[in-house]
Amino acid sequence: MKFFIDTANLGQIREAQELGVLDGVTTNPSLMAKEGITGKNNILKHYVDICNIVEGDVSAEVISTDFDEMIKEGEALAELHDQIVVKIPMIKDGVKALKYFSDKGIRTNCTLVFSPGQALLAAKAGATYVSPFIGRLDDISTDGLNLIAEIRHIYDNYSFETQILAASVRHTMHVIDCAKLGADVMTGPLSSIEGLLRHPLTDSGLAKFLADYQKGN
Repeated sequence: MKFFIDTANLGQIREAQELGVLDGVTTNPSLMAKEGITGKNNILKHYVDICNIVEGDVSAEVISTDFDEMIKEGEALAELHDQIVVKIPMIKDGVKALKYFSDKGIRTNCTLVFSPGQALLAAKAGATYVSPFIGRLDDISTDGLNLIAEIRHIYDNYSFETQILAASVRHTMHVIDCAKLGADVMTGPLSSIEGLLRHPLTDSGLAKFLADYQKGN
């Protein structure tokens, strides 16, 4: 399972990279704005800054909803860096754009996916990644993890190469559950990754080992 971090915060990205388990980054205009990154040129530069920190894929999102504009914007994003994956919304023109980019050899991440049917369309159009938003489904009392299971079943039925990128991951149990269900990738906050480190028996065991060592010195 690949671990992506969902942020535009360079400090958190560096911290995740230094942990040694980071495979990529996802971000979006909202996360950019949260870090005070606004304006087209600043946003494009920030994408490159992220690519210079991590070794894996970095999803960069188009803000257009018209096919021609998505193509123009996506091609410009793809030219920024070899690690850039163009993030396309699950809308009609978005599916057309996924197919266009797939035919051109430009990698894509289909975002804002909330149903198996949407995931099926994305795979048919040649998306590199599909991003079901499990946390947002949980927010409206719908089982987000069940969507991961349904997409996994469909993709396995037909040997689709599109990778399931579990997005809107909110906590550590989301990570564990997505791993059990066979998600190819998860993207979430740094806390969801660091939470995997923690267990009270690890803490108490280490404390005892250190205490026993001190007794002999």
